[in-house]
Amino acid sequence: MTGRCQVSASRQRWQAAIACFAAVSAVVLAGCGSDARRTADTDSETTVKVPPRHESLDPLHPVVEIDTNRGAIRVKLDAVNAPGTVQNFLNCVTDGFYANTLFHYVDPGKMIVGGGYSVDFQIKPVGMSIRNEAHNGRKNVRGTIAMARDASAGVDTATSQFFINLADSPSFDHRGEGPDEYGYCVFGDVVRGLDVADEISRSPTRDQGGDLAQTPAPPVVVRSMEVVQ
Repeated sequence: MTGRCQVSASRQRWQAAIACFAAVSAVVLAGCGSDARRTADTDSETTVKVPPRHESLDPLHPVVEIDTNRGAIRVKLDAVNAPGTVQNFLNCVTDGFYANTLFHYVDPGKMIVGGGYSVDFQIKPVGMSIRNEAHNGRKNVRGTIAMARDASAGVDTATSQFFINLADSPSFDHRGEGPDEYGYCVFGDVVRGLDVADEISRSPTRDQGGDLAQTPAPPVVVRSMEVVQ
């Protein structure tokens, strides 16, 4: 699990977008942006921000386009139910962290996973992990985007890796308080290009071990991500 999304000076000028979420406890604002791999202080404040050039956007539901060498996928984020997760994802997007990364794991008709490996199959360095918001009531159903995490390492272990659900996966939903039951946080929905994700999931694969046990061959590259509306 990886990603180094430092909060840039320009982001400090972004306008606060969600005042009603200013006091959400235990949410990390920059899981893709710290040298310390740890969960932030539980008193952190959460305001979801978007770049000034997108001032017409609904800050509660920004849309991000994932441009791949197999086509584009658009996801509408849900900052109402997952404010900290959305802010972390936007940090990574606007810092260019996801550019030239891989969809490094696919399971045909079930999911595609990205956000952790560079095009040379090297894991990207990450900052601190973010709070798991899987308790938000959202379900891992077809067409949703969720955060990947290492359940063996604890509840709050997501950083930059994400996956797109291509089938309903109730076993990924919040079912309890332990690491194995806490679930995987859904933070948005695919609004365009779900067929592209389906096609990617059916890619021929090769086994490079670990996270790359079912990695597409030839590689599926995320060329860029951008907030588009």
